[in-house]
Amino acid sequence: MSNWIGAIVRFIVSALVLLAVGYIIPGFSMVGFINALLAAVVIAVLGYIIEAIFGEKISPQRRGVVGFIISAIVIYLTQFVVAGLNVTVIGALIAAFVIGLVDAFVPTELR
Repeated sequence: MSNWIGAIVRFIVSALVLLAVGYIIPGFSMVGFINALLAAVVIAVLGYIIEAIFGEKISPQRRGVVGFIISAIVIYLTQFVVAGLNVTVIGALIAAFVIGLVDAFVPTELR
Protein backbone atom coordinates (compact mmCIF):
# COMPACT_ATOMS: atom_id res chain seq x y z
CA MET A 1 0.00 0.00 0.00
CA SER A 2 2.82 2.43 0.81
CA ASN A 3 4.27 1.87 -2.69
CA TRP A 4 1.03 3.21 -4.18
CA ILE A 5 1.09 6.24 -1.91
CA GLY A 6 4.74 6.83 -2.79
CA ALA A 7 3.95 6.60 -6.51
CA ILE A 8 1.04 9.01 -6.19
CA VAL A 9 3.20 11.49 -4.26
CA ARG A 10 5.95 11.14 -6.86
CA PHE A 11 3.59 11.93 -9.73
CA ILE A 12 2.03 14.87 -7.91
CA VAL A 13 5.47 16.34 -7.13
CA SER A 14 6.57 15.73 -10.73
CA ALA A 15 3.43 17.44 -12.04
CA LEU A 16 4.05 20.45 -9.80
CA VAL A 17 7.65 20.64 -11.03
CA LEU A 18 6.43 20.50 -14.64
CA LEU A 19 3.98 23.32 -13.95
CA ALA A 20 6.74 25.41 -12.36
CA VAL A 21 9.11 24.68 -15.25
CA GLY A 22 6.37 25.66 -17.69
CA TYR A 23 6.06 28.97 -15.91
CA ILE A 24 9.78 29.87 -15.84
CA ILE A 25 11.33 28.23 -18.93
CA PRO A 26 10.93 29.82 -22.36
CA GLY A 27 10.02 27.25 -24.99
CA PHE A 28 8.22 25.04 -22.48
CA SER A 29 4.55 25.57 -21.74
CA MET A 30 2.26 23.37 -19.67
CA VAL A 31 -1.47 23.97 -19.42
CA GLY A 32 -3.28 22.68 -16.32
CA PHE A 33 -2.50 20.34 -13.46
CA ILE A 34 -4.26 17.34 -15.01
CA ASN A 35 -2.15 17.67 -18.17
CA ALA A 36 0.97 18.06 -16.02
CA LEU A 37 0.02 14.91 -14.11
CA LEU A 38 -0.53 13.04 -17.37
CA ALA A 39 2.82 14.36 -18.67
CA ALA A 40 4.55 13.11 -15.50
CA VAL A 41 3.08 9.64 -16.09
CA VAL A 42 4.06 9.66 -19.79
CA ILE A 43 7.61 10.82 -18.96
CA ALA A 44 7.92 8.04 -16.36
CA VAL A 45 6.64 5.40 -18.80
CA LEU A 46 8.87 6.58 -21.66
CA GLY A 47 11.85 6.72 -19.30
CA TYR A 48 11.11 3.19 -18.08
CA ILE A 49 10.85 1.88 -21.64
CA ILE A 50 14.13 3.52 -22.67
CA GLU A 51 15.91 2.19 -19.58
CA ALA A 52 14.50 -1.30 -20.26
CA ILE A 53 15.83 -1.20 -23.81
CA PHE A 54 19.21 0.46 -23.25
CA GLY A 55 19.93 -0.28 -19.61
CA GLU A 56 20.47 1.88 -16.55
CA LYS A 57 23.61 3.52 -17.97
CA ILE A 58 21.45 6.12 -19.68
CA SER A 59 19.29 6.78 -16.64
CA PRO A 60 18.95 10.48 -15.73
CA GLN A 61 19.82 9.52 -12.15
CA ARG A 62 23.34 8.75 -13.34
CA ARG A 63 23.63 12.50 -14.06
CA GLY A 64 25.72 11.90 -17.16
CA VAL A 65 25.54 13.72 -20.45
CA VAL A 66 23.78 10.80 -22.13
CA GLY A 67 21.15 10.66 -19.36
CA PHE A 68 20.63 14.41 -19.70
CA ILE A 69 20.13 14.18 -23.46
CA ILE A 70 17.78 11.20 -23.09
CA SER A 71 15.76 13.19 -20.53
CA ALA A 72 15.48 16.09 -22.98
CA ILE A 73 14.37 13.72 -25.75
CA VAL A 74 11.75 12.13 -23.47
CA ILE A 75 10.43 15.57 -22.49
CA TYR A 76 10.32 16.62 -26.15
CA LEU A 77 8.49 13.44 -27.23
CA THR A 78 5.95 13.79 -24.43
CA GLN A 79 4.42 16.81 -26.16
CA PHE A 80 3.16 14.51 -28.92
CA VAL A 81 1.20 12.44 -26.39
CA VAL A 82 -0.06 15.07 -23.93
CA ALA A 83 -2.36 17.87 -25.03
CA GLY A 84 -1.48 21.21 -23.49
CA LEU A 85 2.27 20.62 -23.52
CA ASN A 86 4.34 22.53 -26.04
CA VAL A 87 8.11 22.18 -26.03
CA THR A 88 10.87 23.41 -28.31
CA VAL A 89 14.19 21.57 -28.53
CA ILE A 90 15.91 24.30 -26.53
CA GLY A 91 13.00 24.31 -24.07
CA ALA A 92 13.38 20.53 -23.60
CA LEU A 93 17.12 20.90 -22.96
CA ILE A 94 16.61 23.68 -20.41
CA ALA A 95 13.70 21.83 -18.80
CA ALA A 96 15.79 18.64 -18.51
CA PHE A 97 18.52 20.68 -16.81
CA VAL A 98 16.12 22.38 -14.38
CA ILE A 99 14.26 19.15 -13.60
CA GLY A 100 17.63 17.45 -13.03
CA LEU A 101 18.59 20.20 -10.57
CA VAL A 102 15.28 19.91 -8.73
CA ASP A 103 15.63 16.11 -8.65
CA ALA A 104 19.12 16.45 -7.18
CA PHE A 105 17.73 18.38 -4.20
CA VAL A 106 14.22 16.91 -3.95
CA PRO A 107 14.46 13.33 -5.25
CA THR A 108 11.20 12.00 -6.64
CA GLU A 109 12.48 8.51 -7.36
CA LEU A 110 10.77 5.73 -5.43
CA ARG A 111 13.18 4.02 -3.08
